[in-house]
Amino acid sequence: MRKLLCLVVLCLPLWAADARFEISIPGSAHAGPVTGRVFVMISRNADREPRLEIGRLGVPFYGRDIEKLAPGQSAIIDTTDLGTPVESIAQIPPGEYSVQAFVNVYSEFRRADGHTVWMHDDQWEGQRWNRSPGNLYSTPRKVTLDAAKGYRVPLVCDQVIPPIAMPADTEWVKRFRMQSPLLTKFWGRPIYFGATVLLPKDYDKTTLQYPVLYEQGHFSMGAPMGFTSGRGISADWMGDNVPRMLVVTFQHPTPYFDDSYAVNSVNVGPYGDVILQELIPEIEKRFRAIRQPWARLLSGGSTGGWEALALQIFHPDFFGGTWAYCPDSVDFNDVEGINVYQDKNAFYKDLDWRREPTINSREINGQVRQTSEQRNHFELVNGTHGRSGEQLDIWSAVFGPLGADGYFEPLFDKKTGVMNPKVAQYWKENCDLRYYLEKNWFSLGPRLADKIHVYVGDADNFFLNNGVHRLQDWMLKTKDPHYEGFFVYGAMRGHCFQGQETPSDRLKQMAEFMLGKMPAGMVAEWWKAGR
Repeated sequence: MRKLLCLVVLCLPLWAADARFEISIPGSAHAGPVTGRVFVMISRNADREPRLEIGRLGVPFYGRDIEKLAPGQSAIIDTTDLGTPVESIAQIPPGEYSVQAFVNVYSEFRRADGHTVWMHDDQWEGQRWNRSPGNLYSTPRKVTLDAAKGYRVPLVCDQVIPPIAMPADTEWVKRFRMQSPLLTKFWGRPIYFGATVLLPKDYDKTTLQYPVLYEQGHFSMGAPMGFTSGRGISADWMGDNVPRMLVVTFQHPTPYFDDSYAVNSVNVGPYGDVILQELIPEIEKRFRAIRQPWARLLSGGSTGGWEALALQIFHPDFFGGTWAYCPDSVDFNDVEGINVYQDKNAFYKDLDWRREPTINSREINGQVRQTSEQRNHFELVNGTHGRSGEQLDIWSAVFGPLGADGYFEPLFDKKTGVMNPKVAQYWKENCDLRYYLEKNWFSLGPRLADKIHVYVGDADNFFLNNGVHRLQDWMLKTKDPHYEGFFVYGAMRGHCFQGQETPSDRLKQMAEFMLGKMPAGMVAEWWKAGR
């Protein structure tokens, strides 16, 4: 009976009558033809727009690429288009739903490497296509769907998402955004970076220079450390209970993702050079920063944790220490469940006679949240050629080689999961942080001693603890010099464990660390807390 039910589900798209959504764009919403990707979202809930309900565990949605779709013409989403978490519209149970169409508009990039690619040009929303200015959507409609009977639902994308306004500066928080010469040259069209800076108490009343904590993470224009008057760290920050320093977050969205991973890449561009040669010099020019390595610290969680660790490892003489929380895979033997070096398929593990699905994410109690196949099909529905704006795709773009078509060469087939060992080797040689340390320890070891602090939950929802354990196991055996690093694990703690200390206590730890590195004879006037 179970086999029969599976067969019925698999065959539903073949048995369904003509079921389709017809998506059009009026000339009043977008002048000229559109190249991009169209979507249909289907929700049981009419209280919110379906476009705002998509996600890893969100409502069903379906996508199809379009090329030069003229105003008034229709793009079709039908039973042949892949969706997630329900694979085909033919498998949507009969009933009444709230339905919405969407158009993610792509732009042409004529890159310096000679390739021309079509991608979403970030509008300072952080590569969230369902919220990006200039993208188009329809007014949600209540419709009755029954694929067995067939239907044609016309949807007109006549609504345009307005531009995003930069938050106003305050006494405590300053922002800037500027065009990057290096990235603009690479991508062949204007590319921007920016920063948000949290100022210490009395900054405008002194002429002091301050150390800087560069706090890494996903794109956000929010204040660093969650600073909002009256909340979180705010009371301590506005008082005398924390060291006085600058805290800076970067904004560096890319055509692939909301964040560049802060390294140079053949697919994403020279973001590592941009951060060290353009962004940080601009910060140090605009604000009174101590321009010495001991006074430049790094921190971050998840994506930001990997960046905080990678920037320190790749630039050991530029930064003075890093606190990396739940960093993305620091060892590619486990990348959200995928063993890049041993697995022949990213979706399944071959265990002798059995084949078991690879788990992408879990709950803290071990319950499966999503399989690798489900996660990657979710990304594939978001966008082909790595244009999903999602996690596995940005890793492939940053860690992987350039493909013949100008997009990255995939580590594995997004539909079948079949791995490419050549690409796996490229990942290893370029961005496996544990392997990079091992290969270059004779040079790096003396320059990294006592600078690495890593925190992770031992029940991390994305298995990031596994790579951290492998990194620590290797560091315990280092020689010439022997440096074990500083590792903290949270028992039964998930993503993103940062230790038991409060943010204020962590800042004090960092200040104590910097005091030990500060040149002899220099006075730490910037630190008032506890003194």
